[in-house]
Amino acid sequence: MTAPAPADRKPLSAPQKAMHKLGLVRDIDLALHLPLRYEDETRIVKLRDARDGQMVQIEGTVTDVEITYRPRRQLLVTLDDGSDTCTLRFFSFYPSHQKTLAVGARIRARGELRGGFVGRTLLHPAFKLAGGELPDALTPVYPTSAQLPQPYLRKAVAGALGRADLSETLPPELLRSLGEVVRGSWTLRQALQYLHHPGPDVSLDALEDRSHPAWQRLKAEELLAQQLAQFTAKRERDALRAPALPTRAGGLPEQLLGVLPFGLTAAQRRVSEEIARDLSRTVPMHRLLQGDVGSGKTVVAAQAAAIAIDTGWQCALMAPTEILAEQHFGKLVGWLEPLLAPLGKRVAWLTGSQKKKQRQEMLDLIASGEAALVVGTHAVIQDQVQFKNLALALIDEQHRFGVAQRLALRSKLGADDQGAAQEPHLLMMTATPIPRTLAMSYYADLDVSTIDELPPGRTPIVTKVVSDSRRAEVIERIRAQVAQGRQVYWVCPLIEESEALDLSNATATHAELSEALPGVLVGLLHSRMAPAEKKAVMSMFSGGQMGVLVSTTVIEVGVDVPNASLMVIEHAERFGLSQLHQLRGRVGRGAAASACVLMYTPPDGGRLGETARERLRAMAETNDGFEIARRDLEIRGPGEFLGARQSGAPLLRFADLATDGHLLDWAREAAPWMLAHRPVQAEQHIARWLGTRSAYLKA
Repeated sequence: MTAPAPADRKPLSAPQKAMHKLGLVRDIDLALHLPLRYEDETRIVKLRDARDGQMVQIEGTVTDVEITYRPRRQLLVTLDDGSDTCTLRFFSFYPSHQKTLAVGARIRARGELRGGFVGRTLLHPAFKLAGGELPDALTPVYPTSAQLPQPYLRKAVAGALGRADLSETLPPELLRSLGEVVRGSWTLRQALQYLHHPGPDVSLDALEDRSHPAWQRLKAEELLAQQLAQFTAKRERDALRAPALPTRAGGLPEQLLGVLPFGLTAAQRRVSEEIARDLSRTVPMHRLLQGDVGSGKTVVAAQAAAIAIDTGWQCALMAPTEILAEQHFGKLVGWLEPLLAPLGKRVAWLTGSQKKKQRQEMLDLIASGEAALVVGTHAVIQDQVQFKNLALALIDEQHRFGVAQRLALRSKLGADDQGAAQEPHLLMMTATPIPRTLAMSYYADLDVSTIDELPPGRTPIVTKVVSDSRRAEVIERIRAQVAQGRQVYWVCPLIEESEALDLSNATATHAELSEALPGVLVGLLHSRMAPAEKKAVMSMFSGGQMGVLVSTTVIEVGVDVPNASLMVIEHAERFGLSQLHQLRGRVGRGAAASACVLMYTPPDGGRLGETARERLRAMAETNDGFEIARRDLEIRGPGEFLGARQSGAPLLRFADLATDGHLLDWAREAAPWMLAHRPVQAEQHIARWLGTRSAYLKA
């Protein structure tokens, strides 16, 4: 006999679905869904006392209604409040509007009062029939979506505020220390009630710039939840096991240093030692290696790989693009293959574009363990890739990889001899230096190593900002460089013409430069080309046969051509700051004086926006990646640095790393103490703020 089917659940309404989409599932989610801004419906203003440009709520009687058709169809309603009259103007309106706004009706209308030679106007005001008590608090306006009207959301939030458990999760000791950082002793319940329904006498500026003590209390709690989640993730990882990879005298790492055509800088040696110490322990390494463009991270990665291979284990290096993976592959094969050959080991190459036969050959090498080092794109973590004994995973430009991809790489190692679960050591690399406050918040669970000096022989890059009107001069400069035997990059932001963004595309620029530079081979590279085509173009440019390479941002990371001395970035105003810095780092890799030209196109008849001007100014003023990163964080917030790291886990919703450093310092001190002395409350605090999303912080 079959079991009876469960009673059908009532289907969700459109607003309920919209709430789920916004992540508003639990009462606490709604309680923490705070207003974007507020409307003041607590008072009625007389027209004679109101100023033009002021947001006002007026109450009066409708004395006239008409629909006119000049210059377009509109509804005009005249309202008299006894002190003066004004016109309510609607360009879109329904029969229900006309019904409510009939002559003789008593109406309350709210909007921005505008003056003019035809009299005073409210354009598309909010309105309702007059009557009833005025509210005694400001009306919240919440972040929402089309399917979720404000009145529905206000009602849902008010109900959730009454039901949610808002009891304190902070113990008295932390409340005391927080009181020294935040003005006033606000409980969580008081802060939330206040922010959802502030009184009419509050400073709207303090509410909207989030400097009010009620906001400070919430930001501190949010930062504490984030720190607790990070420290918990670190603690859980410290309980896991990884293979110990000791370094031996005269081993592969030492042999590698002997065959390199250059010596390591002091910073590279220091960082290599930090990594070697981590690898010698049975706790999985979880380290971020950051170094400015061209600081020599690949050789540090090769040293780490040599340690793993020397102890009989495998190592995988994953890069975000095939061009970058190939660049690494070429370097590592050159350095390591001669040392691996006598041991019967090889470097394997794995990408999504490989032919089936070649791919199978590589998969067999990896499964047998003959491939001591595997280099590739995300193809490295696919299910059919079976490692014999993976002990070290290297991830380049880690912000380009999603959480799920990093978790997949970590699951590629089986149990040890005693059957205990193991996972590989993890070294992530980035050429986007991370500002201190960001490292302290989002990367609190990582050990960070920094290569803070460039190898000798790198030439400083001169950066010039020029308008597109000087394009002919820039092409002349290219002609001069190519005549001296140098090579040039020209980067465009789009592949094909878009009606929305009327940009000159890579193809058009390629045609223009080919015509302007007769006798010079001009190449074209973009993401829609087949991998074999890309490879052919890159090898011609690397080999020096091609004078100019027109490219989209596929060359952003890792491409290394020492003879390239000029980089032109077209529509530079459309790029992010760290992206501009990455692109600039493609030149200055040889002995020739190098330059980067940032060519911008001002909007029709106008000036560049403030943000774009800030970015271009920062690029012209400094070559220091850390200073660039700090300014980028100020201009754009943390999203770019984190990339997909936080997929599924929220970026900070309330706290702002640029202004709330004092609260972050408090949270960093409070989190380890709370985990040690109040573990139950710490767990409750994480659950309240992060729900299920804290799992993603472990990647």
